[in-house]
Amino acid sequence: MNFGVLFLVGLIFSAIGFVMYIYFFSVGYGLAIAAIAAALMIGFHAQMGVSEILCCGMLIAYGLRLGLYLLYRDAQNAVYRKVLNPERERSKTMPIGPKLAIWVSCALLYAMMMSPICFRLQNGAKADWALWAGMLLMACGIVLECVADYQKSAAKKKNSARFVDTGAYRLVRCPNYLGELILWTGVLLTGVTAKLSALQWIIALCGYLLIVFVMFSGARRLELRQDKNYGDDPAYQEYVRTVPIILPFVPLYSVKKYKFLVA
Repeated sequence: MNFGVLFLVGLIFSAIGFVMYIYFFSVGYGLAIAAIAAALMIGFHAQMGVSEILCCGMLIAYGLRLGLYLLYRDAQNAVYRKVLNPERERSKTMPIGPKLAIWVSCALLYAMMMSPICFRLQNGAKADWALWAGMLLMACGIVLECVADYQKSAAKKKNSARFVDTGAYRLVRCPNYLGELILWTGVLLTGVTAKLSALQWIIALCGYLLIVFVMFSGARRLELRQDKNYGDDPAYQEYVRTVPIILPFVPLYSVKKYKFLVA
């Protein structure tokens, strides 16, 4: 199995974005990651040990949970349906050319993000500290995302009109994005001792840097939306002044002025 197979699998499972283009980045993202991890398990099953199986298994569980959670949230939560209404209308009028470009770009990104594990298996690297340390980071990121999603859903059920500042949201304003950064840092770490070639490192690092960019871009969009919804609330103003937006203990409280983060 090679990188091209990962890209093809990403194309197939992110194609749900043709239903609504925003699904290329959300539901299609989760399904593509799960499918690529499953493809790795199938393609490299003969040489996989317990650690490699656990690594891919975590990513399958992560991707399925994310994709299905987003589908359920969009179907059941009236607040999110309202947020998505403009995207639904835009998807109806978007020409096929831009949709194809988004589809291919997303599938390529997902393959690059997963490439450290693929290259590790392809190069025949044995289980070592980098794999186990990477898996630990991956698990921490996945748990943080699950906790943040649960806490936000619970808070919105109590008061859908208020911003969330409880639980993990006391640490950073975008704990789910922080979870993503931790997860993909762990994936990248698995490749450190895998004797990656120069080209393999370029692919892996490009995938990692791009997902970091996407997370900060998402944090910027969320900040602008929350400013519009809650900007007149003194409690919200105090919250954004004192709680970092995405990186804990780093005094970065706003990214809305960084227009280069538009994606």
